[in-house]
Amino acid sequence: MASEEKLEKEVLLEEEIAADSVEAVQEVAEAVQEKKAEEATPKETPKEVKKGPQKTGGWIPKTKLGRDILNGKYTSLDEVISAGELILEPEIVDYLVPNLKQEIIYVGGSPGKGGGTKRTATRITTRMHKSGRRYSMSSLVAIGNENGIIGMAKESGTDHRAAIEKAVKQAKLNVISIKRGCGSWECGCKTNHSIPFKVEAKHGSVTFSLLPAPKGVGVVADAESRKILKLAGLKDVWAKTHGQTGTRINLVFAVFKALHVLNQVKGELIKL
Repeated sequence: MASEEKLEKEVLLEEEIAADSVEAVQEVAEAVQEKKAEEATPKETPKEVKKGPQKTGGWIPKTKLGRDILNGKYTSLDEVISAGELILEPEIVDYLVPNLKQEIIYVGGSPGKGGGTKRTATRITTRMHKSGRRYSMSSLVAIGNENGIIGMAKESGTDHRAAIEKAVKQAKLNVISIKRGCGSWECGCKTNHSIPFKVEAKHGSVTFSLLPAPKGVGVVADAESRKILKLAGLKDVWAKTHGQTGTRINLVFAVFKALHVLNQVKGELIKL
């Protein structure tokens, strides 16, 4: 009887932890909105500028790349990526891409009443310790400007909010610029609404393929893959998957790898 009561308490504790993830997602979303509102509010410019480190919105660059950006050497994130510079400060991405958006990929799950699994924003893992169970939360976040810039990262923390915030910061350090075009023989409009050619990538057991589509088709993919493809700025594309796609972490990383394959073609695409 004692073991059954202990098991029931552990199940209730896991359900409470999973329920807290919804509140954490809302808190992070509110924090992002407050930060954007503060940045949009015009600030009074001082009459005299004192000598010292350059400041922009409270950001003091700590790397040479950050100082070069404030000095005007790079004016866009595409220039930074093309130059092969290593981004070590997430504030660099915020400065160059102010309209950045983020999506939380629901990779976790909690047991539902009567069977089944309810998807959650964070994945809960446990390890046994001499004092009891120790819980760890991991989150997977994708960011993009819906115009060719995409980034993604997976991080863990002791609580839901910490895991999500760490994943957002790391995703800003993993941003890439993808090549877009119109590779569909049915369209040939020479605009950047789709991809220029077919790409394929594999992560774990999941193989993900992207094919060019004509205008009006839309993003034909599952819900989680569609989040990433739309953040990347793709409006019309076909997706095809093989393997255990129920493992969302492998699926999402396969999507990100497929977008990265688009950059393996050197030079500019020729528009006939």
